[in-house]
Formats: sequence, C-alpha cells, structure tokens
Amino acid sequence: HALRTAEKSLLPGYHPFEWEPPLKNVSSNTDVGIIDGLSGIQQSVDDYPVDTIAKRFRYDAALVAALMDLEEEILEGLKTHDLDDYLKGPFTVVVKESCDGMGDVSEKHGCGPAVPEKAVRFSFTLMSITVTHDHGSARIFEE
Repeated sequence: HALRTAEKSLLPGYHPFEWEPPLKNVSSNTDVGIIDGLSGIQQSVDDYPVDTIAKRFRYDAALVAALMDLEEEILEGLKTHDLDDYLKGPFTVVVKESCDGMGDVSEKHGCGPAVPEKAVRFSFTLMSITVTHDHGSARIFEE
C-alpha cells in the first residue's frame, strides 16, 4: 500500500518548488516549477517514519549539484548566443524524471524468514536550459 501511495504522489502535474530550507548561495526568490516531481510532496524528510529509507538525498540539493556540473556548458551557451549580460537569467530548466522499480532487495539475516523489501530508483535528466532576454528566449543547453 505504501508503494501505491508513493506512485500516486508521483502522477504528472505542476508542483511549485521552493528551496526549503534555503540552500547556501542559491537564490530563494524564484519561480521554479518541476513536472512529475518529488517536490510536490509537502512533508520534509523529518516527517517520515524512522524506518523509511526512500529519502536518501534532498532533491533540491541534487538538482543544484547537477546544474553546477553543467556550469561550463551553460556559460558557453550564453557566449554562443551573445548573451553574456544575462548571467542572472531568468532561466527555464526542463527536467525529465524517471522512476524504475528494482524489485525485491531483501537481505536474509539469521535463520528467520526474509522480510520482503521493495525499492525504487528515482533519477532525473536536465533536458534543456533556456534564458529569457529582451528579444525572446534562447536555448543555451540541450541534452
């Protein structure tokens, strides 16, 4: 039943996204939305039961880390389109999210019966980054 509930919370839709709590050196004043995202879940990691291990990292922290890894490509895209004046954006980032079931990942300990444990793997791909400028918008990165 818990897996069914998790699947339902991942149904397509638009979820407003905020850095909660704000990440260091990342603007908290933003109009970011993520489609099909875990960001729509209103609970924080601390609200989950202790035996829940599905939240291994903060989604927003992983997203910022991925964007930082693409910093050179983003800067190159801005230079290519002669948009060096738009280093502060505004940017639109398209994220494709995936979730695949890993099946039974139970480990047998001792002589008792194994308790079945199911696992799912969440991942995301940054598909494109677009910057809005005076004359429209330009795609500065595409996967």
